[in-house]
Amino acid sequence: MEERLERIADPLLQWFDENARVLPWRDQPTPYRVWVSEIMLQQTRVEAVKPFYSRFMEALPDVRSLAECEEDRLLKLWEGLGYYNRVRNMKEAAQTILDHYGGQLPKDYEALQSLKGIGSYTAGAIASIAYGIAVPAVDGNVLRVISRILASEEDVLKSSVKKKMEERILRIIPRDRAGAFNQALMELGAVVCVPNGMAKCEQCPLRTLCLARERDMVMELPRKTPKKKRRVEDKTVLILKDGERAAIRKRPGRGLLAGLYELPNLEGHLTAEEVLRYLKAQKLSPVRIQRLGEAKHIFSHVEWRMIGYAVLLEDQGETADTGYLFVEPKDTQEKYPIPAAFEAYANYLQIRLGQEKYKTQE
Repeated sequence: MEERLERIADPLLQWFDENARVLPWRDQPTPYRVWVSEIMLQQTRVEAVKPFYSRFMEALPDVRSLAECEEDRLLKLWEGLGYYNRVRNMKEAAQTILDHYGGQLPKDYEALQSLKGIGSYTAGAIASIAYGIAVPAVDGNVLRVISRILASEEDVLKSSVKKKMEERILRIIPRDRAGAFNQALMELGAVVCVPNGMAKCEQCPLRTLCLARERDMVMELPRKTPKKKRRVEDKTVLILKDGERAAIRKRPGRGLLAGLYELPNLEGHLTAEEVLRYLKAQKLSPVRIQRLGEAKHIFSHVEWRMIGYAVLLEDQGETADTGYLFVEPKDTQEKYPIPAAFEAYANYLQIRLGQEKYKTQE
């Protein structure tokens, strides 16, 4: 079976040369540009990343600007991409690069892996694409392609299986086109040997080498341990308006959506009477309450099922002891990073979050 892998490079690279998608990070693949794109692409679709990438690079074009960026601005640039620890880790890594590597990402696979938030895959992508170093970059797309070529029934979620795949690719990667080879494998998995739906085997340059195709088991692979069922949490979201201002608050510095701003919310699905009692206990003076619709947001390990209320309050002045910050909704567009989990309710305030906030400007 290993000899099948030894024969994939030529047809794969020829296919990639003729079919590679035009992507913004493939233009001038400097180490920094490759790094930013690879971190953004974790858990996020290519089409969703494109506009975020362009704006991020315009705002923070190099390691120093990233290292020195104030956190609220950084999170605002990331707003809508989710998994916010990714960009926090990038800032910490950028500070390390400034302190220890003269502001340039190290030209060394192991040194790259020592940076915060950079694992073997991202290190391999930077090293091979930006520096031409012949090391593997094995992501979910690559695991799927190799599993099908070899008809491997090993669990690709096991770190030992990924390590074995990396060792196999290291033996066959072309020394003169390492970056193109890694990108070609990823590209094949993204657009032909796809993760969801029927694989496009007739379009695959490796179809004559694919053992899973020979055995009619393409759609059975790769094998994965079933994911644990998500925890469900009920939430009551509050749109608290004081004239033209609306209440937001900052989430704790640790845990889910750490350090971001949010619309006030309470545990459970509360009745209007329960909400009013809560607000009065907070020394707020509700004038009118209106039930809003339901919404749902899915994180990797938890699902929020939300109901909402819009509440008009008497003028709160500069109320500080509630922990709420009353702001003009338009200010949230520029200053306060709010996660997309609250998008359905932010719409009631004409607040656009993440990618949505740019649509009227483009």
